[in-house]
Amino acid sequence: MSTQPGIKLTRRLRKGEAIVRIEFPYNKEIIDVIKQKTTAVWSANLGCWYIPESKFQLGAFFTDLKPVAYIDYSGLKKGNGRKSDAVAKPSYRAGNIKKGLMPETRAKLVEFERWLEQKRYGENTIKTYIHQLELFFGYYSKKQPEDIQNSDITAFNSNFIIKHNLSATFQNQTISALKLYFKFSMSRKLDIEEIERPRKGRPLPKVIPLELVQQMLASIPNPKHKVALSTIYGLGLRRSELLNLKLNNIDFYRKSVTILNSKGKKDRVLPLPEKLEVMIAGYMKSHQPQTWLIESSTKGKKYSATSLQNIFDKYMDKVKKNHNFTPHCLRHSIATHLLENGTDLRYIQELLGHKSSRTTEIYTHVSMKSLKNIKNPLNDFDI
Repeated sequence: MSTQPGIKLTRRLRKGEAIVRIEFPYNKEIIDVIKQKTTAVWSANLGCWYIPESKFQLGAFFTDLKPVAYIDYSGLKKGNGRKSDAVAKPSYRAGNIKKGLMPETRAKLVEFERWLEQKRYGENTIKTYIHQLELFFGYYSKKQPEDIQNSDITAFNSNFIIKHNLSATFQNQTISALKLYFKFSMSRKLDIEEIERPRKGRPLPKVIPLELVQQMLASIPNPKHKVALSTIYGLGLRRSELLNLKLNNIDFYRKSVTILNSKGKKDRVLPLPEKLEVMIAGYMKSHQPQTWLIESSTKGKKYSATSLQNIFDKYMDKVKKNHNFTPHCLRHSIATHLLENGTDLRYIQELLGHKSSRTTEIYTHVSMKSLKNIKNPLNDFDI
């Protein structure tokens, strides 16, 4: 029997919007993780935390919360009136599975974790890989790691990942973690390339219309909030890049912003738009942040990802009710708007910090400018 506190996930409607309710007895550790790792919002009226269903990702939620709680997601099962659909796929208790790890295996995973740190893998990557390996080797608790075969990985995919309706991302992370672990720990290499990965989807990025972005930014009275969202859009930043942006990375003399140690451990220097320069200078004079461009109410402390999500939703709701956009959509939007204005893809690639031009080319699929110039025969029909 697991001693972990439980989180219950259910679907509900709130003001006409589908949401995922996150219910659990008061637990400070769970609340801290929810605040730091998710975009959940507290509702006094509902008496619980919630995430709009359009923004909820079960796999990511599991990865973040499983270390501190048992998650019951049977309430997320969509039914269509048939009895068979009313039965949720079984959930699992990560704590129980991890208890099966042999001491020798735990010791090897500690060594592996140290190796990842020395190799300067990202904090989130290390956390994810160790969690996946603890689940995998806990699942095969009666086997020594060196006895694992390709067939065991295939069986884990079928009997655990797919059975529990976990995401393709979860499956890929497990395979990547195993591949790296066996490369590190054993002279014999597992035939990992023979293990089939799930087919990756390539969904088109969600783009906020130019007029809506302008209306939203113009509607923000709070200088800090306006600078935060304007900087993401104006510089095409990822959420983490904004939150990690220090004041000394902004060079007003050269009119540039340096983004350090971003995704893939890469740095890049971006031109500072004139309007954003004026906006930031005024904000710095009035709010006097100490270390980070955007700080919490405590001077010198980083702004949280949850707070950023909350202010984005607050101001986007003013111009478009029941939207399904996220702060990251501002990054997608500036790329698409630049493309539609005739900016070369190579410059957009540099702005966004994409390693491959193929990643940037996806914006050509959402730009409507050229498509709108097509003369459609339907317009000439007498119908």
